[in-house]
Amino acid sequence: MSKTRTVFACQACGFESSKWLGRCPDCGEWNSFVEEHAPAPAPAGKGRPDVAMGNASQPRPYEDVDVAEAARVPSGIGEFDRVLGGGIVPGSMVLIGGEPGIGKSTLLLQVAHLLGRTHGAVLYVSGEESERQVKLRGERLGVAGGGLFLATETSLERILEHVDAVRPAALVVDSVQTMYSPKFASAPGSISQVREVATQLLFLAKGRGITTFLIGHVTKDGSLAGPKSLEHIVDTVLYFEGEKRQHHRIVRAVKNRFGAVSELGVFEMTEKGLVPVPNPSALFLAERPVGSPGSAVVATLEGTRPMLVEVQALVSPTSFGTPRRMALGVDANRTNLLLAVLEKRVGLELMSDDVFVSVAGGLEVNEPAADLGVAAAVASSFRNRALPAHTTVFGEVGLAGEVRAIGQPALRAREAAVMGFKRCLLPTRNLPLDVPGLELIGVSSLEGALERLFDEG
Repeated sequence: MSKTRTVFACQACGFESSKWLGRCPDCGEWNSFVEEHAPAPAPAGKGRPDVAMGNASQPRPYEDVDVAEAARVPSGIGEFDRVLGGGIVPGSMVLIGGEPGIGKSTLLLQVAHLLGRTHGAVLYVSGEESERQVKLRGERLGVAGGGLFLATETSLERILEHVDAVRPAALVVDSVQTMYSPKFASAPGSISQVREVATQLLFLAKGRGITTFLIGHVTKDGSLAGPKSLEHIVDTVLYFEGEKRQHHRIVRAVKNRFGAVSELGVFEMTEKGLVPVPNPSALFLAERPVGSPGSAVVATLEGTRPMLVEVQALVSPTSFGTPRRMALGVDANRTNLLLAVLEKRVGLELMSDDVFVSVAGGLEVNEPAADLGVAAAVASSFRNRALPAHTTVFGEVGLAGEVRAIGQPALRAREAAVMGFKRCLLPTRNLPLDVPGLELIGVSSLEGALERLFDEG
């Protein structure tokens, strides 16, 4: 009898070591190594049986490959289709992550119900809740009838048996960390278990054309629990963003083989489940305090969707020796860079003040086009003068104080015009543009942009 071999695997990235390590040399995580049983090597001459992810094919010349796009299946929820790139691709695997209670199971139960009514049977497998608990949630959401099948199961092999019996068009697994295969002695959620479950479900999705949705848990720092390699296995990775105590939810695509990356969908949590928000700009600007210092409206772009968001800043004298710097919704390091540019290039003395910057509504804006809005909001709060209520801004700010050009300026400007804004400050390099009803003002420096803003105010 062969001796069982054990390895220590990092539960964050999958790196394996023959001994326990305090810190993973690959991803840098601390105390992430867990002892696991390694699979026994196959006997000589007997490798792993071939596994195909679809029909076997012969190599073909590049010119003979058909690039006709497969017809997408609408989910019945417009915002969900937008995040996926226009609809569900048959046979794709989608991973959805988010904090507990933010709405992952609710959204997929709604999608499963709508798909079951229009595109064949859908199997919803839950490893965390009983069938009765899932149905109670479904009754609150108004789910009734259709081709939705429920199963409470954690064994991968029995899930595959259920798939053979039901023959669904789509499969929902809630969650992938609770599933296990008896081929491995490690606990559910470990690196080997999650890899095996995800790989077998990938073969199932590609081989039979079954659209598969996986729900993944999220750790304290916001990353998917378990191996990071799970994101490389699936076709699409969606993340729930925002505060779960707020009334709206944001779903962002961080990976999509069939659509744009960073595409964003906005939902509102109601008693009937997640309701799509067709106009996010109106939602994020609904409570904007007009005439209040420290508030600026920025035209940002998420994927292919332009949105107007409010950036708020508060500058106040510090009560301690070292001033505080805090940023929510924008990159903290980039905010510190902008504060240094404001002090050096514009002459604002911020070294003795606390500075707090936040994007209202819980949205995260990571693109450089928000630089001009952050700088304008900080300057407005520092001078205690409100910016013009009918003006929006966008542009990247460099270390020399210059305002640099950004991408897709026409989409941003048109969104501002639709929302009723009259003026827009943008980089000079992005001109000329033709947007009816909107006065476009080109600026080349941060100092000049602030002069135009406060002269108008």
